Amino acid sequence: MRIRQLPEQLINQIAAGEVVERPASVVKELLENALDAGARRIEIDLEAGGAKLVRLRDDGGGIALDDLPLALSRHATSKIASLDDLETVRTLGFRGEALPSIASVSRFELVSRERGAERAFAIVAEDGTLGAVKPAQHPEGTSVIARDLFFNVPARRKFLRAERTELGHVEELVRAQALANPHVAFRLSHNGKVLSNLLPVDDPQRRVADAVDPDFAAGALRIDAEAGGIRLHGWIGAPTASRGQADRQFFFVNGRMVRDRLIAHAVRQAYADVLFHGRHPAFVLELRIDPAAVDVNVHPQKHEVRFRDSRLVHDFVFRSLHAALADTRAGAAAPIAASPAPAFALPAANGGEGGAWAQARLGLPTRVASVPLATYGALYGNAAAATPAPVGAIADAASTPQPLPESPADLPPLGFALAQLRGIYILAENAHGLVLVDMHAAHERITYERLKDARAFGAVPSQLLLVPPTLRVSPREADAVEEHQARFAALGFEITRSGPDRVVVRRIPSALEGADVERLVGDVLADLVEHGSDARLVEYENELMATMACHASVRANRRLTLAEMNGLLRQMEQTERSGQCNHGRPTWVQLTQAELDRLFLRGR
Repeated sequence: MRIRQLPEQLINQIAAGEVVERPASVVKELLENALDAGARRIEIDLEAGGAKLVRLRDDGGGIALDDLPLALSRHATSKIASLDDLETVRTLGFRGEALPSIASVSRFELVSRERGAERAFAIVAEDGTLGAVKPAQHPEGTSVIARDLFFNVPARRKFLRAERTELGHVEELVRAQALANPHVAFRLSHNGKVLSNLLPVDDPQRRVADAVDPDFAAGALRIDAEAGGIRLHGWIGAPTASRGQADRQFFFVNGRMVRDRLIAHAVRQAYADVLFHGRHPAFVLELRIDPAAVDVNVHPQKHEVRFRDSRLVHDFVFRSLHAALADTRAGAAAPIAASPAPAFALPAANGGEGGAWAQARLGLPTRVASVPLATYGALYGNAAAATPAPVGAIADAASTPQPLPESPADLPPLGFALAQLRGIYILAENAHGLVLVDMHAAHERITYERLKDARAFGAVPSQLLLVPPTLRVSPREADAVEEHQARFAALGFEITRSGPDRVVVRRIPSALEGADVERLVGDVLADLVEHGSDARLVEYENELMATMACHASVRANRRLTLAEMNGLLRQMEQTERSGQCNHGRPTWVQLTQAELDRLFLRGR
């Protein structure tokens, strides 16, 4: 078969297959062009989910008369001119493929008036054939109209989904671009009905509330971290605001919405300690980085990027989010007391080994430190005199009396305990009103964090294997064993290389006795090669410690003294991530004075 040159129309349709998948692809490319042109207002009109009509109008810089035919030629662009420009792309678009690709699979019209020009001009493309440039009526800016998408490529058209599905993809895209560009107005209409009309705002958090969810914006944690010329800013949802699907995850790199496995792994790792399995965090984050340090020329649709130093970016994102989540202490909205908190630890509910055994084995405190409560009798009635049910050997909770706070503002963030409800909840009074605490969830988090600290600051007990298994791995994974000997040893492993693609596991942490060693080491090595991280091993250890913490924590129907309740409250205030338990459930709830008044219709 002879080699032949393909006709220009077929070349454009092949390119369109990479760039234009569905109506949302058309909207994406046109939105990026509008934003690159400096638009401050963008209007999008759709019919039949975009399959029948996509019309986008902007008030950007417009296109010069002489450039209109060139704008519909492949690889014609105003955004790059050299390899140096390609390696430091600062615009959203740069390939010069979008408009000709869209024009080749739709009934296409481009109308534009350059800023400062006296009149507008239009050009029409029908089945890939360009018409003549003609005068038109249009304000400064550009309108692009694409009708009957894939009318000349029926095989592609039949793969379009239902109208509602295609519209949903466009809505998600517009929402993402609106989040990245809060200073720009966006209006989206479908079949003549306005679906969203986002006005420009100076406060990006206001745009998050308008485009995503007011509740998410109100309760999200603000992120603004910078190091080594990289900045991460935006908002992350609290662990208690996790979702069943990853539908509220927006990540931008220099203003470009991306889906990146490296970033997804860093975020997942940061939330690993605070979410239920199968739950997904919500976030709106932007990474600002030197354009020369990121390659955006990876995918035709520009969804993916490649970082020059992926390990640096991964660790920066992980550490920034991990630090923010670690500071989600219960009562953290109020100042945390500077004095060290008393230790709170209880033996097992039946007075047996349980929690006391776990704490003693790991060198943790086993006594309930005293809490000054003797002088709070007048405030708390006779609650302090209540006799608790037997709970095993608990140290004396008496202490030197302290004066009452002069005002509610002097109370600790979680206040002081009033009583226990149903053997499950602690009721406390703080400066804002009433605090409810799930005592098991709170103590579970405290115990878990102590177990992690013990691992971090002490040698990990390990044991030799009677029959050391030999694992077959990739050469890169075998290299990783040699490179990370110290890291393995610090975690209680002894792994040696025995050949180009063989390693021998001689020692493992005692806590991992009974685990599938070959599978675990294989997973750890895979993580080390891909992410430079021993995250798999840390996650496995964390799961074991979480189980231990659950069994070592105070159970429901335990009767606590006020001293024990207050000891728990003080520990919550000082413990990282104590706003939620190890599984992502909230540990405490605040009811303000105003909320309590509304319940009883006071002041009406």
